[in-house]
Amino acid sequence: MMRIPSFEIAIVGTSIVHGLLIGASLIVAIGAQNAFVLRQGLRREHGWLVAGICAVCDLLLVAAGVAGLAPLITSSSTGLQLARWGGVIWLLWQAALAFRRAFRAQAINLQDKENGASIGVSSPDARSVVVATLGVTLLNPHVYLDTVVMLGIIGGQQSSPAGFVIGASAASLVWFFGLVGLAHWLAPRLRDPRWWQGIDIAVGLIMLAIAWQLAMRPL
Repeated sequence: MMRIPSFEIAIVGTSIVHGLLIGASLIVAIGAQNAFVLRQGLRREHGWLVAGICAVCDLLLVAAGVAGLAPLITSSSTGLQLARWGGVIWLLWQAALAFRRAFRAQAINLQDKENGASIGVSSPDARSVVVATLGVTLLNPHVYLDTVVMLGIIGGQQSSPAGFVIGASAASLVWFFGLVGLAHWLAPRLRDPRWWQGIDIAVGLIMLAIAWQLAMRPL
């Protein structure tokens, strides 16, 4: 049996960890999608289906970004530099947003309305739930900037782009299925702004650490 060199395992493992941390940092935030998933889990209305759709959408968007942008990034030194510093700036921006959320001390909203947009469904019919989930997940233009563009840029610079996609996808799976499976335990805690303060501070620190690694990484 062919033995995989330990350094190759370490390279793939590092990319998986980076994908896991960045992916988790993006999805673990107050927003309509997380409120919708948690609400469906609490109501036991196709919660596992909702979690699966959200996780698959993340996988497809990140994979499309990495597969599409990685060849462009590595094809020229100029493109690599632009992608590198663009990724650093984006990570720093995300860190700043996380710290700002932490000091504003918000909490998740599980009502049928959030930010003026409906996140609920009128019936437990599976088709209605699928449509609502796709709407909450894909009708936000920021999701494409975050997943296809920015995660594509960062993932394309990893030693193992495929490992990065695996890590980011694993973060989505754990988070969304965890929201559904632990909905009744999580709901009262996620209504407490102090929990979100701790989460957002951790997210900001992770983003800063990865931005530093990306900036210091030799080309």
